Amino acid sequence: MKTAPIVPARVDFSGAAAPHSPDFDDVYHAPSGAFTQARHVFLDGNGLPGRWAGRTRFVVLETGFGLGNNFLATWAAWRDDPRRCERLVFLSVEKHPLTRVDLARAHAASPEPGLARQLLDAWPTLTPNLHTLDFEAGRVRLMLAFGDARDWLPELVAQADAFYLDGFAPAKNPELWDETVLRQVGRLAAPDATAATWSVARSVRDGLTAAGFTVKKRPGFGGKWQIATAVFAPRHRVPVAPGRMPIAPDARTALIIGAGLAGAACARALSRAGLQCTVLEAGPSVAAQASGNPGGLFHGTLNADDGIHARFNRAAALATERELRRVAPALPWLQRGLLRVERESDALDAMRALQARCGLPDDYVQALSAEEASVLAGVALARAAWFFPGGGAVSPPALVQAWLDETAAMGTLDLRLNTPVSTLRRDKATSRWSALGPDGEVIASADAVVVCGGMTSAAVIADMTAGPAWPWVSQRGQLSWLSRDQSPPTLSMPVAGLGYALSLPDGGLCFGASADAGDMERALREADQAQNLARLRQLLPSASLPDHAPLAGRVGWRSLAPDRLPIVGAIPAEEPARRAEQARFWPRQPGLMVVSALASRGLTWATLCAELVTAQLTGAPWPVEASLAEAVDPARFGARAVRTQG
Repeated sequence: MKTAPIVPARVDFSGAAAPHSPDFDDVYHAPSGAFTQARHVFLDGNGLPGRWAGRTRFVVLETGFGLGNNFLATWAAWRDDPRRCERLVFLSVEKHPLTRVDLARAHAASPEPGLARQLLDAWPTLTPNLHTLDFEAGRVRLMLAFGDARDWLPELVAQADAFYLDGFAPAKNPELWDETVLRQVGRLAAPDATAATWSVARSVRDGLTAAGFTVKKRPGFGGKWQIATAVFAPRHRVPVAPGRMPIAPDARTALIIGAGLAGAACARALSRAGLQCTVLEAGPSVAAQASGNPGGLFHGTLNADDGIHARFNRAAALATERELRRVAPALPWLQRGLLRVERESDALDAMRALQARCGLPDDYVQALSAEEASVLAGVALARAAWFFPGGGAVSPPALVQAWLDETAAMGTLDLRLNTPVSTLRRDKATSRWSALGPDGEVIASADAVVVCGGMTSAAVIADMTAGPAWPWVSQRGQLSWLSRDQSPPTLSMPVAGLGYALSLPDGGLCFGASADAGDMERALREADQAQNLARLRQLLPSASLPDHAPLAGRVGWRSLAPDRLPIVGAIPAEEPARRAEQARFWPRQPGLMVVSALASRGLTWATLCAELVTAQLTGAPWPVEASLAEAVDPARFGARAVRTQG
């Protein structure tokens, strides 16, 4: 998907009846009130709240978020309904979102001030991403796609039960009502979906009819004579590609292999979705492998073309920032803000030009001079640096434990240590999976499995994966640290570049790390210590650092893929007879998922990857656009091989 910088909405609040958009020369809602319009047109027009009664999940898709009143009115109706669905998902697209300041002004006199305050507190940075905001302990989820609906709707993977077709009048904003948009509404419709809109324009009604809806006019409100409602009843539906179908929508239990960052994040996400999780860890403790470092970094990236890597890393970093803000009270420490130093001494002008070209806001990333960066770092830096306000550092083991503790508190966790898994077996009669130990005995069984064991995942799923062998790489990393007694410099926030450094709460300094593929040496090495110290001196040239320090640190192994993206999703079962060059057409092993190859970005990637496999497993709306999900899809290696052969 081609992205574009987000241009915030301009809002004129001078009108007594309703805020006005100067750019579209239209009001944001009817003079009779936004909540009145939301209840009459969108809630009543879609048969809500009655239609969500008794449902596990109900999905609303809106084509114009605007001021957010439709969402707030729907949330309020859900909160007040004793027969409400277990989980409400509200997915909305907005090309020109409000700034936080304007959003606060828009809801200064909201009829639901408590809900409006929660929305304002969670309001995301204005980047072209799908932002997932959770409320009511995850039972209400708002998913905001910032950008053009014509770009976003084809990229969404969801089945919506109700559509709110909102936006400025078709005559003033025709792009939001054109045939291509309404055709996507039909593609995204669940069986028996409904739609409602205040517009009865002939083009809108014809577009909905062409998309498979049966349209009716109903009495309007507040001077509006009529509104339109519709029921999805198509003659034919285009089959969904196997890679975009729910993998195990009726699953109630899951096995998670591995208790590192990936496994703990999956346990939390799956538990929130209502699944009972059994976590099987081969070692004697959680976070024992690559997730065991005393501190680790998380942050986004950017590049001129905003390609796959930049978009995925940004989406993941934003998800991690939101999650760490939520879980922060359960963590012993959390450092906010991160500096990434450029390698060239004259890079500042090019950095500022790149940020301007990308159009990313300052609350996501800033290009700083060496002097500006030094003030934030608390030590003198020699070069310009990128500042990521939402980045930072945290203890990976503490985060893993916090996630597992939260899952245990929900009563949905069975954690088993010292439990290695050698292979998996599926019972076709029951569709359940079993994990087998080294002796061939069944350890545990469940409806679904998520393999999160790093490089050990390769052996567990080797016989179950169609296509070529995945190009796994095992990379040894040696981390070093200086103790408080060695008087290391104290950093106000982590600094990265060629290597990284962060101050630990005990006054020590953690830095490194080496990267050696295929190296299985477990002992600390003097050569790697010297390399880490040399990189630290380049990173912090003004700091007083020893020429040599006693060997102290930790060795771990990262699993990674050569394309520098994780491996996330349902495992391919066989090569398709047609269209095998596209990952989404590969049939999948029912209920078998993987989250692996998190490389050195486990903290940044784990949250989003866990949310993605949870959505793919259960049939919930995906938290990223389809093109990003396909970029990390396990079937990508087989699809790539087919394209190369062709």
